Amino acid sequence: MPPDDRLIYLLFTAQQKLRTYLKKKMTKENVRVTAAQAGILFLLKQKNGRTMGELSQILSIDNSTITGLVDRLEKTGLVRRDASPHDRRASHVFINAQGLDEVDKAKRVIRAVNQEIKNGFSAADLESFNRILRSFFHKFDSGPT
Repeated sequence: MPPDDRLIYLLFTAQQKLRTYLKKKMTKENVRVTAAQAGILFLLKQKNGRTMGELSQILSIDNSTITGLVDRLEKTGLVRRDASPHDRRASHVFINAQGLDEVDKAKRVIRAVNQEIKNGFSAADLESFNRILRSFFHKFDSGPT
């Protein structure tokens, strides 16, 4: 039987399996946020007070999805959102102490799963895999042509 070359199918299926696995691991370790919410918390830990637009752009997530994710983080008391003093249309998001605790818990789980992904592969395999995944950022960044 020839190898499966349906790359889009394989990527989407792998992503879904990884997302499900990560969610189970995070739940088991009492992490209250999703992987997407953790991504927002990681960015806020690096630079607190980012705008919703910045978060959307960095994570390649549309504005309405970012709004929903931040709404849930705000409801769980992990972040606060303030209107920008310079632009009425912009909001800045700030992580608080509870959010910092949560992002540290999430980081431990995500690091462990990242290591699981690497297990069993050579350095050369991982370098190729990394290069292939990063190529998507360049190939598909500007949208369809």
